[in-house]
Amino acid sequence: MVFRIADPFDALLDWQRALDSVRHSDWFGAGTASSGAFPPINVFRKEDDMVLIAEIPGADKNKIDIQVKDNQVRLSGKKEITRGDGVSVHRRERSSGEFDRVLTLPAEIDAGKVKAEYRNGILAVFLPRAESDKPRSITIG
Repeated sequence: MVFRIADPFDALLDWQRALDSVRHSDWFGAGTASSGAFPPINVFRKEDDMVLIAEIPGADKNKIDIQVKDNQVRLSGKKEITRGDGVSVHRRERSSGEFDRVLTLPAEIDAGKVKAEYRNGILAVFLPRAESDKPRSITIG
């Protein structure tokens, strides 16, 4: 009877190839925040309020729709990339098209006090926390 011991380096090489194939597949691809026409978004908390920053280059600010209800913010609109006549594309990394995105926040927002600014392709949405959602201190009597 002959026993054959597998080469541990071959096993290690096979493992490396399997990891490389998974890493280069779409399995670990970016989520909706940075794929397709979806704008990448960051949300920051400053004291009780939040600020949403979205990169939307090529969008007309009059065609960006922002809706706020309870603890959700909805951004929708269209990003367009314009080129002159007779121009061919050598490389295209910026996406264009319609987007519609809903974010759930960890606190209720006062929709009546929300403000937004759009400059140079950057959208900033200032989201004040609703008074009814803020914690209250209770005095023991």
